[in-house]
Amino acid sequence: MERRIKKKKRLELKFTLLSLGIVIISLFALFGVSATPSGVSDLNITSNETGSNTSSGNLVNISGGYIATLNLTTTVQDPHWKAFIGWVNGAFTLDDASGSTIYDWSLTSTNGEVYATRDSGSIEWASIACATTPQMESENNALGHSNKDDNITATFDDTTHNAFWVAGVSIAANSCPTLNTYVDNASQDSTFEEMALNDGTSLIYATIIENQADGFDENNYDFQMIVPENATDGFNGATAYYLYVEIS
Repeated sequence: MERRIKKKKRLELKFTLLSLGIVIISLFALFGVSATPSGVSDLNITSNETGSNTSSGNLVNISGGYIATLNLTTTVQDPHWKAFIGWVNGAFTLDDASGSTIYDWSLTSTNGEVYATRDSGSIEWASIACATTPQMESENNALGHSNKDDNITATFDDTTHNAFWVAGVSIAANSCPTLNTYVDNASQDSTFEEMALNDGTSLIYATIIENQADGFDENNYDFQMIVPENATDGFNGATAYYLYVEIS
């Protein structure tokens, strides 16, 4: 009799452990997924500025009967592109569905990426991959960039970048269309990498967070990125971009 009771208890214990294992597996299946990039909870625009084109003409005064051969050079502010630069202040937190926090961790340095996209809907982060040439050409057509020297395909003309992760998806080094924004007013190829990605529907621009690196104007920034503006002739509006941040 005592032996049957002990055997029954062992079976109950095994059933309890098995049930607990199923619950744990179920919790991992429900919650054990990689975090996706998050929308920005606080966006503070500290400045918004543009360069000025030369407003005055150059005086040319030659005598009648002469022919002047001129080599003219000018720099024009490009209305087909715009830039986002700045800093990322992040924290890890444990929240419930209502936003109540049980614990959080402030970060002394922030690692991850900043993303920008024209897509106002939900990004399919699980389907993220490097943008292909046809996908970039499609965006060229959508924004009037086709047949322009500064189009998207011509701008993202490199493939040299570090490996990184997007929502649990590994992006191999040197696999995506890439550019490097300038440092100290000069081109460079070591920091502020920006890659063109696609989720199967939309083009997404990603830049790796640098943590107070020397930026384009000799100030320190966490990120710098450029994104295309509508280049259609006669367009005088502004194209909205949606920003996401992923902290790792």
